[in-house]
Amino acid sequence: MMIKSLRQFNVSLMRSIGVRQFLFSRRAYGKSAQTPLVESLRRRILTTGPLTVADYMRECLTNPHHGYYMKKDVFGTKGDFITSPEISQMFGELLGVWIASEWQSLGSNNHLHIIEFGPGRGTLASDILRVLTQFDGIKERISLHLIDVSPKMREIQRKTLCSATADGSTSHQKSVYGNVDITWHHSLADVDIHGNCCVIAHEFLDALPIHKFQRNEKGVFHEVLIDVADSSSPHHFREVLAPTPNANSTKLVNPKDERDHVEVSPLAGIFVQDIASHINKHGGFALLADYGHNGEKEDTFRGFQSHKLVNTLEQPGEVDLTADVDFSFLRHCLSPFKVVTHGPISQQVFLHNMGISIRLKTLLNAAKTEQQRLDLLTSYKMLCSPDEMGDRFKFFMIHPHGHSSLPAAATS
Repeated sequence: MMIKSLRQFNVSLMRSIGVRQFLFSRRAYGKSAQTPLVESLRRRILTTGPLTVADYMRECLTNPHHGYYMKKDVFGTKGDFITSPEISQMFGELLGVWIASEWQSLGSNNHLHIIEFGPGRGTLASDILRVLTQFDGIKERISLHLIDVSPKMREIQRKTLCSATADGSTSHQKSVYGNVDITWHHSLADVDIHGNCCVIAHEFLDALPIHKFQRNEKGVFHEVLIDVADSSSPHHFREVLAPTPNANSTKLVNPKDERDHVEVSPLAGIFVQDIASHINKHGGFALLADYGHNGEKEDTFRGFQSHKLVNTLEQPGEVDLTADVDFSFLRHCLSPFKVVTHGPISQQVFLHNMGISIRLKTLLNAAKTEQQRLDLLTSYKMLCSPDEMGDRFKFFMIHPHGHSSLPAAATS
């Protein structure tokens, strides 16, 4: 399967409202609540037929009125999940060191536009800026661009990154660290910059909609769809298998793939292609960090609520939906572009290569209480232990063609 440009692929689907078969049963978590999004999804399905998992995921996460990310702070202990920057300052600090190292490899006179997708509360950007603004020569040459569609999260990011007197009505602000320019955007296309960029996407790609496919008894891939469930079901919707192969299963899945379940995110492919185009045109580099694999995993689509794993069909719009990133697919999408990629490598390897052990020792020596020391050791374990995030979380780097030196932290 060769994809020259995912933009040229018209993801079309002839939906059938005839005979539909159950795909498989999942663990029942109890009857789902009637969320505001349920009736909207039901009407759409009854009118046009079953939805792709991608359409369902998109509505659940980013529906303008009822989408999961559009209305509240979902991060931290009071939310549904905790990200690495929220676990420890060491994570963001070491990414700042990595950016400084890569910036120096470009030439110290270059301006650097840092572009972060899905910046959450702004914690990662804050830690990165705190490090970079301590380097003479860098702080005068950096700007920060945050891409987020959620008004609620933008408000939280301003509180994290800007002064208390910052005007929330404007998309342009100054940071509390080094007076760095910060601008908010809705997409990469809105970022009007010229010059080197550093693109950061941390736990962003796993939230992009995926298409799910399953091999049938004859070995042919069919797409998994979301249909309305009957009254006996524990949820309002159910997963079914498309009765015949469709345009998605024909174009998006390699028929030679040996897996029985395949997940593909065309938007993730478009995302990395847009980044590659910008790097080819203006220069720079990118770091993508997420739960992911190298093309070997199968059914990773899952839901989280209050830090617990829940059914993906439960309470649409109230549950975080996510799927592990297939970095082999991203690398394939980048093959027509003049860029080089490194990874994926594990978070454990990346952070140790960047010196997390040394940073931990410094912080432990500066700790004033035994509880602070315990918190530091606990956070270090969460970030680096193979039993926690150390192995499951991956780092993937993109550099311009001709980038001769191995990026910092890229060795495994």
